[in-house]
Amino acid sequence: MFRRKEPRLPATRSSVMSETAQRDPDETTTGILEEVLRIARRDEDSGGSAGKGRFAVGDVIETFGERAFGPFLIVLPLIEMSPVGGIPGIPTFLALMIGLVAAQLALGRECLWLPGFIERRSVKAERVTGGAPKLRRITRWIDRHTSARWHHLVGKAGTKAAATMIIALCLTVPPLELVPFASTAPMAAILAFGVGLLARDGRLMALAFGLSALALGVVFYVVFGKLLGS
Repeated sequence: MFRRKEPRLPATRSSVMSETAQRDPDETTTGILEEVLRIARRDEDSGGSAGKGRFAVGDVIETFGERAFGPFLIVLPLIEMSPVGGIPGIPTFLALMIGLVAAQLALGRECLWLPGFIERRSVKAERVTGGAPKLRRITRWIDRHTSARWHHLVGKAGTKAAATMIIALCLTVPPLELVPFASTAPMAAILAFGVGLLARDGRLMALAFGLSALALGVVFYVVFGKLLGS
């Protein structure tokens, strides 16, 4: 005999916040952000692999180890949305790193590998910590609205499909740098994929595919608009 299901009460704001607070920090975007900010503050004060005051990519890999796939797909888009993303060339460099991460995710690698010249790349740590208030607002909002659901979209096939779409989105970033902050559109879609995979939230994954279609539409409009206008 099947057990009778009790009617499910609608989630209230307080119950959602309580559920978020009980989750493992490694499974929330805010927890990952705080860990990255801790690394940046350490590098700002005492210095990491790139020296005092510099925040290096390799420091993130060293801290997260085998867990680095999820953090990179979340942290790198967030960095692009911070003041760092306004530096010419930075969005394209971030897209290169994300593409490498996504390719390894699609191939089923268990440990993340990045070339030495990427691991050694660094920015001023204060540029990362300076965007903390804005980034915290974003991650807290994300954590309040995500949970494990629609599991069929976050399985092995869903993960590979997401990784393939992320690579396609990364290819749109260089031409979008022609328009200030336009690269935020594909980065937002990549962030949604990263959070969806981390939180096992299939509904967010579905939204990410929708955002990807929108972002690809934006890049075609920008690129072909420039070509036709010239």
